Amino acid sequence: MTSTPDISVIIVNYNVKDYLLQCLRSLNASVGSVTTEVIVVDNDSHDGSVEELQPLFPSVRWIALDENIGFGRANNVGLEHASGRYVLYLNPDTIIGADTLSVMCKFLDEHPKTGIAGCKVLNPDGSFQVACRRGLPTPWVSFCKLFGLQRLFPSSKLFAGYNLTYLPVDATYAVDALIGAFMVGRTELMRSLGGFDPAFFMYGEDIDLCYRVQQAGFDVTYVHTTSIVHYKGESTKRSSINEVRVFYDAMEIFAKKHFGGSRIFLAFLRLGIGVRAVLARAMRKRREIITWLLDMLALNTALLAATSVRFDGPFGFPEYAYPLVQIVVTLVATFSLVAVGEYVEYRPTVRRSIVGLLVTFFVLSSLTYFFKEYAFSRGVLLMTIGFTAVVMTLLRGVVALREGSRAVATRRVLLVGCTPHAERIAQELATAENRHTELVGIVATTSFTSETFAGLRIVGDATYLARILDATGAQEVILTDPTVSKERIMELMIACSGYRARFHLATDYDDVITARIINDVAGVEPTVSLPPLLRFRNRVAKRFLDVTLALLVLTLSVPGLILPGVRRAMPTWFDVLRGRRSVVGLYPDGKTRSTGRMGVTGLAHISSPKRLSSAAVSQLNDYYIESYTLALDIEIILKHLLRRLRGNNISS
Repeated sequence: MTSTPDISVIIVNYNVKDYLLQCLRSLNASVGSVTTEVIVVDNDSHDGSVEELQPLFPSVRWIALDENIGFGRANNVGLEHASGRYVLYLNPDTIIGADTLSVMCKFLDEHPKTGIAGCKVLNPDGSFQVACRRGLPTPWVSFCKLFGLQRLFPSSKLFAGYNLTYLPVDATYAVDALIGAFMVGRTELMRSLGGFDPAFFMYGEDIDLCYRVQQAGFDVTYVHTTSIVHYKGESTKRSSINEVRVFYDAMEIFAKKHFGGSRIFLAFLRLGIGVRAVLARAMRKRREIITWLLDMLALNTALLAATSVRFDGPFGFPEYAYPLVQIVVTLVATFSLVAVGEYVEYRPTVRRSIVGLLVTFFVLSSLTYFFKEYAFSRGVLLMTIGFTAVVMTLLRGVVALREGSRAVATRRVLLVGCTPHAERIAQELATAENRHTELVGIVATTSFTSETFAGLRIVGDATYLARILDATGAQEVILTDPTVSKERIMELMIACSGYRARFHLATDYDDVITARIINDVAGVEPTVSLPPLLRFRNRVAKRFLDVTLALLVLTLSVPGLILPGVRRAMPTWFDVLRGRRSVVGLYPDGKTRSTGRMGVTGLAHISSPKRLSSAAVSQLNDYYIESYTLALDIEIILKHLLRRLRGNNISS
C-alpha cells in the first residue's frame, strides 16, 4: 500500500449482507498493481451486516449510520473519508471482474479529459444491463421513456435516447450518464462538485452528478473492455420503498433543477407517472381484466345472437336503441358481477358468475318498467343471459383446467416465520410435493442473523413482504408463526393485497392441503382473509352510502344554519363527504388499526360509549371491522335514528 491509494471504493449497504459479502470477496480477488481502500457506509441495516462482516474484513473501513439517509448522502459520507486519487461508487449487490479496477484506473490515467467513467454492466444471466449508460432525460427523452416509445423503437436514435439502445455494447464512447451501481470518478473533482445532490433520496442522483461533471468541462465515458455483474434492486426488495414512485420523483427533481421547472414537461411527467402506475396495477390484475373482456364479449355476442333469433337480425331493435343498449347491458353486468365478488376479490368462479348474471337479469328487467321505450323483448334478455351463462361457464372451466395443469409445476411458496412449524412444513412440502412446489424462501418475523433456515434462504423481513412477493413471484404465503398477532397478519395482507397470492395460516402440512382444496373448489381462502370492510364491493357500497347521506344531511341543514347546533355539526358531515370520516364507523379507543374510519355513529356510539370500558369499546370496533355488511350499517343507522326520536342522547 502507498500512502495515497489509487482508488477509494465506497459501498453503501442496506440490508444486503449476503450480497455485500460477495462484493467484498470480489474486491479482494481483484488483480493488478492498483492499490485500494474500501469504505462501507451502512444505512442502518437490521440484518447484522456490520456485526457479522466487519470481523471478516478488518482492512475495510466501516461507517455505521443510525438512520437510512439515502444513497447519495451516504456516498457523500464515504467521500469525506476517501483518500484515493479516484473514487469508485460501487453497489453492494455487484461482483466486479478480476481486472476491473486496473482497467478503469489505467483508462482514467490515459484520458485526463474523462471526469467519471463506468464499465459494462451485466445481469446475473450474462445479459447486458441497458441502464449502465444513458442519455440525458430531456423533456423529449423522458416522454419517450415514460410512454413506451423507446421500447417500441429500441434501435431509433430519435426514440431510444434514454437507454441508448441504438449504440453498440462493445465500444467505448462518451455518454450523458452512467449507472450509480458502478462509477469511477476523480476524487478532487467529486469533492469540488459536492458529491451527490442530497435532494435525491435514491435514483436520479447518478444522472445529476454526471450532468454536473459535463458542465464542469469533463467527459462521462462508457468503457466496454471490462465488466461487472449487478443484481439489480436488491436493497429496494428488502425495504418498504416504492422504487417506481421514488424513480419518477427523482426525474421530477432533476427536471425542476436543470430544465427550469417547465410546466408542460412536469405535466407530461406526472401524466406518464400516472399511466405507468395504472399499467403496473393492470399487469398484476391482467387475468381478471382478460376474463372481464372475454365475459363482456360473450355477453354482447349473446345479445346479438338472441336478437337474431327473435327479430331475424342481430340489430333488430329500433335505431335509437344503439349503441345505448350494449353500453347499459355491459355496465349493469359489470357492476352486478363485481357486486358478487368477481374480478376484484376472488378468482372468477362459475358459482359467482351465475349469481352475477341473475342479478343482471333482475336489474335489466326492472329497468324496462321505468323505460318502456326500451322494453323490446323479455325473451331476448332471457336468451342473452342464458347464452352468456353457458359461455362464461365454459371459459371458467378452460381457465381452471389450464391453471390446474400449470399449478402442478409452478406453485411458488413463501414460508413466513423461522419456527419449528415452518421447518416441518418445508420438509413435508419437499418430500410430498417436490415436483409440485418450489419453496422460494423463508421470511423472518423477528430479527435474524443467519442467512438460511431449515435449508432455505432467508429472503428478508416480514415488514417488506409485499416487496418480497413482487421480487419472487410467489403464489402462496404460508404463515407459520403463531406468535404473530391477528392485527399484524391483517397489516401484512393489506400491504400485499395488490398481488395474486394466497395466504394460509398453518402450523401443520395438513392445514396447507385443506386450505388448497377449499380454495381450488370454492375460490375462497378458509384460513385467513381480508376483513369484509376492505373488500372492493363493500368499500364502494359504503362510500356510496356515506356520500348520499352526507349530501342529504347537508342539503336539509341549509335552512337551519342560523342555529348554533346545526353549524357545529356541519364540519363533521363535510369530513364524511371528503372521506375523512364515515357515517357508520369506529369510536376512538386509542388503538391504531389498518382499516376503518371514525364514524358519526356506530356500534359503540349507540351503546353509550362513555359508560363502556375501553376494552368493550375496542371489542365493538373489532367486531364491526370483522363483521361488516351494508345491512349492518343500515341497521345501526336505523337504531341511531330510533334512539334520537325516543329522546335518548347518544354520545359521539
